[in-house]
Amino acid sequence: MRLGTQRVNAQGHLEIGGCDALALAETYGTPLYVLDEDALRTRCRDYKDAFAPLKPDVHIAYAAKAALNRALCQIIADEGLGLDVASGGELYTAQQAGFPPARIHLHGVYKTDDELRMAIDAGVGAIVLDNFEEMARLSRLAAGEVPVMLRIAPEVDADTHPLIRTGQRDSKFGFHLLNGDAERAVEQVLGEARFRLLGFHCHIGSQISDLGAFAAAAHAMVAFADTVRQRYGYTAPLLNIGGGLAVRYTPDDPAVCIRAYAQTLVGALREACQQHDYPEPALGIEPGRSLIAEAGITLYRVGAVKHIPHENPNLPREYLIVDGGVSDNPRPQMYGARYTAVHVSRADEPHTRPYRIMGKHCETDPIIDCALLPETRAGDVITVLTTGAYAYSMSSQYNRYPRPAMVAVSGGTARVIVERETYADVARMDR
Repeated sequence: MRLGTQRVNAQGHLEIGGCDALALAETYGTPLYVLDEDALRTRCRDYKDAFAPLKPDVHIAYAAKAALNRALCQIIADEGLGLDVASGGELYTAQQAGFPPARIHLHGVYKTDDELRMAIDAGVGAIVLDNFEEMARLSRLAAGEVPVMLRIAPEVDADTHPLIRTGQRDSKFGFHLLNGDAERAVEQVLGEARFRLLGFHCHIGSQISDLGAFAAAAHAMVAFADTVRQRYGYTAPLLNIGGGLAVRYTPDDPAVCIRAYAQTLVGALREACQQHDYPEPALGIEPGRSLIAEAGITLYRVGAVKHIPHENPNLPREYLIVDGGVSDNPRPQMYGARYTAVHVSRADEPHTRPYRIMGKHCETDPIIDCALLPETRAGDVITVLTTGAYAYSMSSQYNRYPRPAMVAVSGGTARVIVERETYADVARMDR
């Protein structure tokens, strides 16, 4: 499974962005996050190219929670996308990078007063309201008119892991339809002179390959918008359907086509508008994982090969203990995320020998339960593919391990965009 600019070079090594991955490990150390900048930029353009012929008034915003730093902000800004931030820290990072504030939307199920003040002072394009308490606090804090959207729970139960579903009936996010909260929220916002309502927002979850779920969300949102128009006389100029499109983590995962996603979503929006005789609004989407996941890899060095005498027929008995784990990628422990591994210096050899790749932490922290590699020894470097989303952004200092560095590669050149933490960094805030 080769993604982005990845290839096998003349030395039989994995190459990414024109850089030998083994040389990257030797130069910058491991664990190491590597960002394929060209792959990320291509993915941004794929989204724009897929939607532009179908719906020129589409608003595409990168979901910053997938991964964010100043360099990433600058790449996303260069590509002309907006930015969906979900915390004061993400907003601060965007400000430090000089990201245009009018292209930023602030999300979050609980925005503190400080975060709301930051957004107001920055002049963000919209604050997406999530609950009545937040609405009241924003009204109190606002000195002038604030552009807002309302997040709606659309009652769409997407087929994905329960921990990354967000639009279903028991979701903590947004104003729900069945209990009338969504309509009450509209009434309150329209009655508040400090708010300028830009439209409605929803998000149904992450790592979704069933395009029908996105179509269902579009239908639900148009139906809600039509109810609002009939009851309150407000016609929403924008409906944002969020993100959540799946990516391939293993060769067995289904490939999801961005063009098919665009056709399905725009088609469902138009069909619903025709059914309700509703003026077609602008469309907003917020891809995160599907923009950056495949553009990232993580390099690890094997520290030990252990032969484990267990009796589980589903697990290899040879364990590779690597120099990372749950602190640089908690997803396998959190919800059983699966990945694909490649032997960096023998990438051209058959990958047929099963290993269980384990982290070095004081946990049972499998990175991949069954990875196929050539024979691998202590000291070898392996890479885990498709780690661009939710590895770096969810990383921690568990066991007081410093977080890895991140390098961006393009055209045979690597640049450090996140410095490797030191032990001094780990203890820096201690008192």
